[in-house]
Amino acid sequence: MPATVGEATGTPPVVSTRERHRALWGSAIGSTIEWYDYFLYGTMATVVFNTQFFPSDDPVVSSLLAFASFALAFVIRPVGGVIFSHIGDRIGRKKTLVITLTLMGVATMLMGVLPTYEAIGVVAPVLLTLLRLVQGLALGGEWGGGLLLAVEYAPSNRRGFYGAVPQVGALAGLALGSIMTITARWILPAEAFATFGWRIPFLLSGVLLIVGLWIRHRIDETPSFRKVKAAGSTQRLPIATVLRDRWREVLISTGAKFVETSTFFIFATFSISYATGLGYDFTLILAFVLVGSALGVGSMLFYGGLSDRIGRRKVFLGGSVAVTIFIFPYLAMLNSGSVALAGLAIIVSFTIVWPTYGSLIGTVIAENFAPEIRYTGASLGYQVGAAVVGGPAPLIATALLAMFSGSWIPVAVFVVVCAAVSFVAVSFVQVRHNQDLDV
Repeated sequence: MPATVGEATGTPPVVSTRERHRALWGSAIGSTIEWYDYFLYGTMATVVFNTQFFPSDDPVVSSLLAFASFALAFVIRPVGGVIFSHIGDRIGRKKTLVITLTLMGVATMLMGVLPTYEAIGVVAPVLLTLLRLVQGLALGGEWGGGLLLAVEYAPSNRRGFYGAVPQVGALAGLALGSIMTITARWILPAEAFATFGWRIPFLLSGVLLIVGLWIRHRIDETPSFRKVKAAGSTQRLPIATVLRDRWREVLISTGAKFVETSTFFIFATFSISYATGLGYDFTLILAFVLVGSALGVGSMLFYGGLSDRIGRRKVFLGGSVAVTIFIFPYLAMLNSGSVALAGLAIIVSFTIVWPTYGSLIGTVIAENFAPEIRYTGASLGYQVGAAVVGGPAPLIATALLAMFSGSWIPVAVFVVVCAAVSFVAVSFVQVRHNQDLDV
């Protein structure tokens, strides 16, 4: 039976353990499906879209165009965040999550049936880019709702762990997409994969969509939103309240996002294209990504739980320092020509380094905002940060390589700058672990 709120007294909802676990699973599985859809594009941009949708005499130009279309979705994500977070703060988290999951799934399936440039000319990349923008809109609204589904159901002393669960969806979605792509590459000859095999992972999104919608239908509204509704404190225009009263928190959230989003797409998207260009086998590099992302799931849950004990700021800042040190040997190991060193670099990046802040970014941001504007405030800060450096990260890294004659040092410096921005931003974050989220 759903938890209830005493409307007259304002008493908090009584939430059962079963409800918490159901919400946690719903958050994790829904997030995994969304990120699976989203990351497929990044993976295929390096081996399919660059040649079949953005053909050019220069392979670098084709890659840049493919990565540019990849980055465009990040530009639209803040728009999706504002639109769907308005619904989430006004009507509810649950309804919003059903809409965003449907949009993402349908856009991904349509990518799987698009004709290529050879078949319909310039219309092909235009349609692909439009569908990518729909993905961006959907994820812009999905992230905040999926996060709050976990965080707002969490006990105060386990909020870091619960908040890490939807973030795990990023690695789980990346792993699932890698499995599907590797399987298709392994089963099919190279020509068959290039012709139709790459479409299979996109079309399978339809099955995942049905599963995700069934799970989300069974979840009740979050306790925090039920309290807001009972108290009659929903905001008529949440975005106006956020920009007027909580703009500092939005800036802090945006800055905190820099290191998490830039390094993820350097590790997960740029590195696949870069390593393949260095002569490594594409399937082998993707397998390393798969192993690292799978092992990283446990690491993220560990760091989330650790933040409940020692504080989120300490764990996050420690990770920001770690990546500034790690990024130089990471890129050097990729350039070594050694398959073992390249694999070790990729696996360590996802297993040890990125989870230190990747597991906490959602909880750190959510704790900055009151429940009646939390969806809007958290989504705005997170998505603006992703738009500024996350989506463009592979494009920036590729452009830096071209500008500096293949030297990876400028790419490392770019990551260090992003980490420094986040270090400063998180230094100003409120310390809220083990405190009531809605007080």
